[in-house]
Amino acid sequence: MVKTIHLPAELRPLLRKTFGVLYTGTGDDTIQKLSKDLGSPTKLISVGDVTTFHLLNSNIIPDILIVDDRTKRGPASARVVVGTKHTGFSEIFVDNPPGVITEDLINVVHDAIRSKDHVRIFVRGEEDLAALPAILLAPEGSVVLYGQPDEGVVLVNITRSKKEEILDLLDKMIHGQEDRNNLIDIRRKFNGC
Repeated sequence: MVKTIHLPAELRPLLRKTFGVLYTGTGDDTIQKLSKDLGSPTKLISVGDVTTFHLLNSNIIPDILIVDDRTKRGPASARVVVGTKHTGFSEIFVDNPPGVITEDLINVVHDAIRSKDHVRIFVRGEEDLAALPAILLAPEGSVVLYGQPDEGVVLVNITRSKKEEILDLLDKMIHGQEDRNNLIDIRRKFNGC
């Protein structure tokens, strides 16, 4: 059985806050604004179809992109779906239902970060929480970008303190689960990074 970390309803408001700097706007203009602050990250990870589409459309190629062909809980447009299928990426598929982080998703993100290849992770289900393991597993000096619906794109600089903040949130998610003792292995993966 696949181990999963569930997002309890009482913690949902915590995920509405931004974990980095919000660049407001839509489309390529937002990417142009944030590109000035990207620098040369150790790894650049993009989470979400629309964010990834506009990055690629602006010729900013992430090391890892995580997509699910959906946006705002509905199907992404054909233009966005096609636009995230960039040549030069190896592709990995993983199942991850809405509102959870599966151990499989964590393992795939972990492996992609350690790969020297550009990796496109396609999530069958939803990538709504994939930014959390990406932040925890990315090396310091990396950047994770994710969309904030109807607001813009969030740029997260990966630092030790940022990892501690996300680990604290993850601990709250795990603590609320009945099977929390079965999730110790997942917690250890995050501690080892």
